[in-house]
Amino acid sequence: MDTYSAPEDHEARLQFLTWDRTSADIEAPEHRARLAHLAEVAGASFHPTSYVAAEAAIFTSHLVLGEASWIAGHALVRGDVEFGAHTTVNPYAMISGRVRCGDGVRIASHVSIVGFNHGFDDPGVPIHMQKHESLGITIEDDVWIGANAVVLDGVRVGKGAVIAAGAVVSKDVPSMAIVGGVPARVVRYRGQSARKDSASALQRLGAAAAAQWPEVLARFRESGDYVSREADGTARRSARHLNDAIEIAAGFGALPEGLDVASTLAALQTLQDPVTGLFPDPHQPPAAGQARRDNGLALYNVLSVGYAIEVLGGRPLHRVSAVELGAVELCDWLEGLSWRERAWGAGAAVDAIGTALYFNARYFSTGRARETLFGWLAMQQDRATGLWGSPTGDEGLLQPVNGFYRLTRGTYAQFGLPVPNAERAIDSVLLNYRNYGGFAGRTYTACNLLDTIHPLLLCLRQTDYRRAEAEAVARAVIGRAEERWVDGGGFAFADGQETSLQGTEMWLSVVHLAAELLGIAEDFAFVPKGVHRTQAVGLGL
Repeated sequence: MDTYSAPEDHEARLQFLTWDRTSADIEAPEHRARLAHLAEVAGASFHPTSYVAAEAAIFTSHLVLGEASWIAGHALVRGDVEFGAHTTVNPYAMISGRVRCGDGVRIASHVSIVGFNHGFDDPGVPIHMQKHESLGITIEDDVWIGANAVVLDGVRVGKGAVIAAGAVVSKDVPSMAIVGGVPARVVRYRGQSARKDSASALQRLGAAAAAQWPEVLARFRESGDYVSREADGTARRSARHLNDAIEIAAGFGALPEGLDVASTLAALQTLQDPVTGLFPDPHQPPAAGQARRDNGLALYNVLSVGYAIEVLGGRPLHRVSAVELGAVELCDWLEGLSWRERAWGAGAAVDAIGTALYFNARYFSTGRARETLFGWLAMQQDRATGLWGSPTGDEGLLQPVNGFYRLTRGTYAQFGLPVPNAERAIDSVLLNYRNYGGFAGRTYTACNLLDTIHPLLLCLRQTDYRRAEAEAVARAVIGRAEERWVDGGGFAFADGQETSLQGTEMWLSVVHLAAELLGIAEDFAFVPKGVHRTQAVGLGL
């Protein structure tokens, strides 16, 4: 038989087990009167489905309580506080100061969220007389704060995070992180079991690629020369195909079958123009009257040919004098690049300039061009987006995001310098990825994914900001890569194209970068040694 519960017993129960509230409790005249009183004296506004227990202590100047949210009895809420939808405050929790909670936040009993601080720096003034400050606390959606945890002023808790019972949180918590201890530190991330699936996929793909790369290279060799399709789907002769073959083999700790190192090295070194130090392509020479530095291939081959020479144990024969310019001339060159119309191309030029300066510093001599280059970049970056260059009408952020990869690869990444405004860059890269639906069809290319993964990896070396979202992108890349590998053929540059040397080298590098972002690069057999290597050289900068 049912046990009778007196109304006063039910009311007492709701102080501690507030999740038992019903629609009738919410609509009860005494509850509606309580909310009306709080709206008048506590600056409060309530969603019609929210609930405040009778013995909750509310002393706010501003309070918002969202849909299906509740505050239990004996909880203290004071100051300037907002709670989103489906957010709950358990008994004896204390929220004070300026606090913003998103949707689906769970606040356990005896939690303290303190969105202000006492001053105490001046030992000559009693603490109770020193000024208060309030930086505010932001707790994003889907966060669970365990019993007796303390969150201090100025902290942002990222989406999906878990704060262990008894933790003291004094600095920002990354999204999806599980933190514990005093002071709180990241223990692990939610969903890490998915890393095991990614590691297994990496091992399978790595084993297949390691066994088949000689067959893949042989597929694109004709009469001792390498011929392969490029990003536009056209098969043409180019110096880069040999370099791609060298890089693919080197990534597996080997050399292309039958390669004569001495003669190949000599042939690559002789491609360098002794006057400018650039590397015009013998199969696709610059147009008549075109300056070497205005030719895209002559610049790109600074990377492609230059790194292949290094992989074979050599060095360029000549200093790249084209980049050793005075401040005014170098700035004029940089400012004349296509930042508004084609930021990717402008970033590619900076990539070549930075790489040329690397070769000069390592093997020859260099002036003050590096300082000028990094100074110009610091001044020209868009602080709002963390990028260089302008969005375009049809493509949105695609050009500056892709240009960010090329630009930072040859500069900040190569010389081991921190990227300015890394968090804003992460925002922009993830926004671009989302705007393209994670890329699909003709946009699911080695270029677009490389230009997403490398910037995220580079920036996440400085911050944990939105790491969980970046890791989800990396897992998606790894998950799809296995199915895109063609036995004996390698990778196509883009979905719908035939396999190629460029596609194979770039996709293997993309997968390595994704694995490195996840911290499981040791599970993949390929490690880029050339254009897409990830180890900074520094050289004293």
